[in-house]
Amino acid sequence: MHWTDEVLQALGDPPPNANGVHVINDSKTPSGRAHVGALRGVLIHDAAFRVLRDRGVSVVYRFGCDDYDPVDELPHGMKEQYQQYLGQPLCNTPAPPGSTATDMADHFIKDFWSVFSDLGVRCEFYRMRDVYRSGSFNEPIERILRSASVVRAIYKDVSNAERSESWLPFQVICERCGRIGTTECSDFDGKTVAYVCRPDLVTWARGCGHSGRLSPFDGGGKLPWKLEWVAKWSTFPVTIEGAGEDHNTKGGSRDVAAQCLKAIYGREAPLNIPYSFVLVGGAKMSSSKGLGVSAREVADFLPPEALRFLMLRTKPRSQTNFEPTQEALVKLFNDLDRAHKKTFDDPKFPEHEKRTYFLSEVAPEGAFFDCEFSLVVALVQMPHLDIVAQFEAIKGSALTPGERSHLDRRVHAARTWLERYATEEERLVIQPSLPARAAELTPVQAGFLHELASVLDRAEWKGEALQAAVFDAARLTPIDQPSAFAAFYRVLLDKTAGPKAGNLLAFLEREWVVKRLREVALDETAFLRAAVSSEQQIVEWLGSSKTGAASADWQERSIGGVTVVELTVRTSDDKTHRRRIVVDGSAEAERFAGKIGAAVSIPIRRASRP
Repeated sequence: MHWTDEVLQALGDPPPNANGVHVINDSKTPSGRAHVGALRGVLIHDAAFRVLRDRGVSVVYRFGCDDYDPVDELPHGMKEQYQQYLGQPLCNTPAPPGSTATDMADHFIKDFWSVFSDLGVRCEFYRMRDVYRSGSFNEPIERILRSASVVRAIYKDVSNAERSESWLPFQVICERCGRIGTTECSDFDGKTVAYVCRPDLVTWARGCGHSGRLSPFDGGGKLPWKLEWVAKWSTFPVTIEGAGEDHNTKGGSRDVAAQCLKAIYGREAPLNIPYSFVLVGGAKMSSSKGLGVSAREVADFLPPEALRFLMLRTKPRSQTNFEPTQEALVKLFNDLDRAHKKTFDDPKFPEHEKRTYFLSEVAPEGAFFDCEFSLVVALVQMPHLDIVAQFEAIKGSALTPGERSHLDRRVHAARTWLERYATEEERLVIQPSLPARAAELTPVQAGFLHELASVLDRAEWKGEALQAAVFDAARLTPIDQPSAFAAFYRVLLDKTAGPKAGNLLAFLEREWVVKRLREVALDETAFLRAAVSSEQQIVEWLGSSKTGAASADWQERSIGGVTVVELTVRTSDDKTHRRRIVVDGSAEAERFAGKIGAAVSIPIRRASRP
């Protein structure tokens, strides 16, 4: 079962709305540039919206700008400009210099909302300034103020928060200093509330000390956000609204709001979808502290389907970690490509994983050829190559317009990553000469590279054939695959990892590659001593059902006083392997060959090395 099914199975049907429509709600306080983690809730709610819509359910998705909230933290790098506005409503605070926005809230929310259309999120936007000023919240404001004693009791019982007997769940905008975050209200007479703009109400802003009476209606102030939830849930009315894990602790804000809604309106809270944070390098993001890249920046960097996949592939309660490292990005794109291919090619691919892929699409596209991201990264660093032509050669036919569009987005992502995030170690540079660190390779790695040079000398110069050639050389050495590829990337890139080896080789000239591999110093005596097995290991390996040995030949080799029997084995899947054992002269070589022949039921003959 996909996580959307798990969540939505608890949804009431029909919805408790007069018009029978489910309303999904979410919102954002635009106190700074939204970091990419803010998209987690946006896309989780969008996934719920899409699933319900596809089921034929009447559903709308609304997303609000909480711009009546006070400025309670300073946007990163703007302390001097905004210090004086702490405590004032965000929508009453000027936009940053040079901005075309009407105010601070408008500046930051437009930046955030611009990402939605890129990601295929279709929702109805609203601003709390309009909700309050239009009088849409007048009814819940009056009802909540008349229920202040109930609210105080719930604060005490649910979250152990004490409020004085005179405290009202409301804050007006001070008529002298314009602050809303520093006012404390009391004595609601049905038309006005008494208030004091207290200098010591909060630590992050200082009130002016003014007192008076103001109407709480038509935008004169706002509800505390826990009660603002109640007003939204009852007025819109909301049937689905999730929240981050910080709001979903026992006795936390979600519990308080749910209890207030039940007590004041006799309604159950909307279906909750609790979700965890998005981390950057394992750390929680913060707009005010400048921790984490912005949503707009990441959306300008990653293709939308990759960003959606990043946010939706794990269950909401599981943390998602975003790091613009080469390893993390290649894994993200590889996982996305795997999900895409299996969704359309593998009948046994689990339905819940198919659902994740479909929810990652901006719009349905079906099956198409994926251009491997690690290869795109390599190609953009080789300006002499035509990227489209290279991928068409790999595909074996022309790219479709849709495939070209996907490739263009990946090229942009690769170039952006190289310009903004890649370390020098992560950049791809074909080394003009043999790197000095090639001297650190083991004798077996050096032997593998020389074996690879021989295999490549006669290989078909195409990506898949060259990839197979690397594996062939590793089996003939023999050497474990991680060590083999580390040696390969070391002599070409001076790194231990890189793009798919076969594709990288296909971009290079055969003669140049073979010459480079043979430049590696090889001590054959040291290699023969290192690349050997015991007699027991060879017998067990040949007898293994996994090996599937079909035939074999052997020969005797002596170099620098070391004599070995070299056993070459062909398996039933048409692969060739090699094993070696040190022997004490020709007589022992014959004995070993005879013992092997007797131990396993495959033909073994003596061969001479060309």
